[in-house]
Amino acid sequence: MATHLPTSSLPSTRLSKIALPLSKSWSRAQFAFSKSPRFSIGPLKCAVSVVSEPIQSEKTNNGKPYPAEVSRTIMELSSVGTLSTPTQDGWPLGFGVRFAVDPHGTPVLFLNDATSKLSVNCKSSIHVQLEQYGLRTPQCTIQGTLEKPEDTTALKKLHSVWKKRFGHEVDEDHLFLLSVERVLQLEDFAEDGIWVTSSDYKLANPDPLRDFAERMIEEINTHNREDILRFCNIYVDLDFQVSDAKMLWVDRLGFDVRFRSPQNDVFEARIPFPREVADEKGAKSSFNCMSQLAWEVEKNFHAAEFEKAKQLKKIEYTGL
Repeated sequence: MATHLPTSSLPSTRLSKIALPLSKSWSRAQFAFSKSPRFSIGPLKCAVSVVSEPIQSEKTNNGKPYPAEVSRTIMELSSVGTLSTPTQDGWPLGFGVRFAVDPHGTPVLFLNDATSKLSVNCKSSIHVQLEQYGLRTPQCTIQGTLEKPEDTTALKKLHSVWKKRFGHEVDEDHLFLLSVERVLQLEDFAEDGIWVTSSDYKLANPDPLRDFAERMIEEINTHNREDILRFCNIYVDLDFQVSDAKMLWVDRLGFDVRFRSPQNDVFEARIPFPREVADEKGAKSSFNCMSQLAWEVEKNFHAAEFEKAKQLKKIEYTGL
C-alpha cells in the first residue's frame, strides 16, 4: 500500500532532475552504508524511487503510517510483553510473557499452569514496547479475552507460529490466544494514545522495512552525521542551524529525526521520502537521492524548490 505524500513531501519532478550522471565537479560521495556484502550498494541511482508513478494508499497519516500499521510493526518486532489480567479478588495482576503473532497480528502466548488458571477466559491485555534510537519508545496495548483453542488443527497452527518465531518446540497445552478487541497505540511515554479498532489492526500490514530498520539507523548515525545534519537543515523549515542530530527510525514513507538547536532545545521532525519504498534497496536509493539533492542545495547548485517539513515536536528531555 502506498500514497501520495502530503505537501511536505518532495516533488518527484524536482528530484528527477538529479538522476545521474552529474558532472564530476558537482558530484559528491554517495550515502555511506556498511561495506559488508549485505549492505553494499552500487553507484548512485534515483530512477527506481523517484520517477515511478505515485502509489495510492489510504493508510498514511501526515506522511506517517497509521497507528494500526505501527501497532502491527511493534508486535512483529517484539517477543516479550506484560500480560495483565484480573485475579479472583479483583486486583489487576501484570506479569511478563513471551509471545508470537499469527498472520493477523493476534498474540500467541505461552503460559504455565498457574498463570493460565488466573487468566483464561478473562478480559486481559498485553502491553508491548519497542525501544528505538534516542530513547523513543513507541508502544501498544492490546485488549481482549485470553482463549484456549480446543480444536486440534487450531492448536497445531499456534504451535507452528510459535516454532517459527522462537525456533523450538513447546507443549501445545500451554499455548493460548489473546483475541484482539481494540488496541491503544502511543508514540512514546507521556503522550496521548490513539485507539485502533480490531478490524483496522487485523487488516493493517506491518512495515516492510521493519527487519532492517534498526540496523540501517545505527549505520547512518555512525557513519553519516553530516548527512543527517544536512537533512535537518535543508528539508525541515527551521530558523536556526542544527548543531546535533540523530535519526530515530525509518519506515516505508520516510524517517524521523531528533535534533538540537543552538539554544540547546531538542526537537523531532518527520521527513518523508519522495515516494513510498517497499524494500531495503528502495530505502537506500531514496537516502542517496535526498543526500545528493541536499548537498546541491547547500552548495547553491540547486534551488530548494520543494515544501519543507513544518511540523516540529519539542522534546522535554534533552537527550538525543
